[in-house]
Amino acid sequence: MRKEVKCGRILGAAIFCLTVMFAGLTLPSQAQSGEVDARADQILQQMSDFLAGLNQFSVQTENSLEIVLQSGQKIQYDNPAQLLMQRPDKLMASREGDIVNQELYYNGTTLTLYDKTSGYYAMVGAPATIDETIDFARNYMDLYAPGGDLIYSDVYRILTENAVSGIYIGQSVVDGIMCHHLAFRNIEVDWQIWIDAGEKPLPRKFIVTTKWMTGAPQFTLVTRNWNLSPEIAKNAFTFEPPSGTRQIDFISRTDAGAPQQ
Repeated sequence: MRKEVKCGRILGAAIFCLTVMFAGLTLPSQAQSGEVDARADQILQQMSDFLAGLNQFSVQTENSLEIVLQSGQKIQYDNPAQLLMQRPDKLMASREGDIVNQELYYNGTTLTLYDKTSGYYAMVGAPATIDETIDFARNYMDLYAPGGDLIYSDVYRILTENAVSGIYIGQSVVDGIMCHHLAFRNIEVDWQIWIDAGEKPLPRKFIVTTKWMTGAPQFTLVTRNWNLSPEIAKNAFTFEPPSGTRQIDFISRTDAGAPQQ
């Protein structure tokens, strides 16, 4: 009982402090339905154009995904990841964390997913570009790349599709880097993005809040160690099965329209 009282007092004090802090914080008024603030729109477009102009890059990300239990309690899982890209048709990504320990390879011809924990891998014929392959993986195999919206060739179009509103919050620091903080609302999700305010408008942080799910769980991505001219090995995007691995088939949502291997 004493612990419960103590915790209650601590929580109450924290809420009081936050209330005082936010009482003195002036945020821009919420944009009207269908309205996107001109400054937010411009900064997002600049980021999209900059990313589209990169022929290749590598980046490390820290990803956090919230799961809502039936009790309503939220549990957070972390999955650090590394990404190597070469436009328009090369991609390698690896994730190792609480939920998955996987590597994904795309070489312009095939898409391979390797589960390091089980030793299984699956390979399928893939479309000719990264954009098409992301769509193919999602539509036919229910395979989602967390933060995948940020690697399309036109990030602006993807992010603003079905946008209801967008506002410029102001400048804020992410990992010691001054960033522009933007907040948008789409039909099913709210999302925020922090974009480097320097000469290279790289995305530094990205949060998606799923409004249609109970508890509104969030996905958070923080980027680190961008390399815009990485050294790329000859076979970096082609999977070479380690000894002892076994190949299995992808479980497709539908065979209709799926490219053949």
